[in-house]
Amino acid sequence: MGGLAAKDAAFGALADPTRRAVLDLLRAGRRPAGEIARSFPVSRPAISKHLRVLRRAHLVEERREGRQRLYQLNPAPLMAVDSWLEQYRSFWTASLENLKAFVEAEYAKELSASEARENPKDKEKLK
Repeated sequence: MGGLAAKDAAFGALADPTRRAVLDLLRAGRRPAGEIARSFPVSRPAISKHLRVLRRAHLVEERREGRQRLYQLNPAPLMAVDSWLEQYRSFWTASLENLKAFVEAEYAKELSASEARENPKDKEKLK
């Protein structure tokens, strides 16, 4: 799967809250499909479909041990998503820092104006 297609598949898989919850469950380690299914109030076939979407997006890996299918988290696609999101984190960090500087400057102006109104003698000294 190419970079863009992989990211699209990851975002598509992450769009569903049940699939995100499955990934949260798998952060603790490998789990059998039956245990994953029992953790949710939906049918086992529904969880199987969610696992299939996660597998196709390469967000989970499936391994068979005897009759069990074991699933584990594959963090690589999440790292690609995080890398894409980093651009927006940088943008918002810079924007928030600019906003903070503006608010602090405005507050300092208001504070100076307030102090000048309270102490007119100090105002005369400034002239």
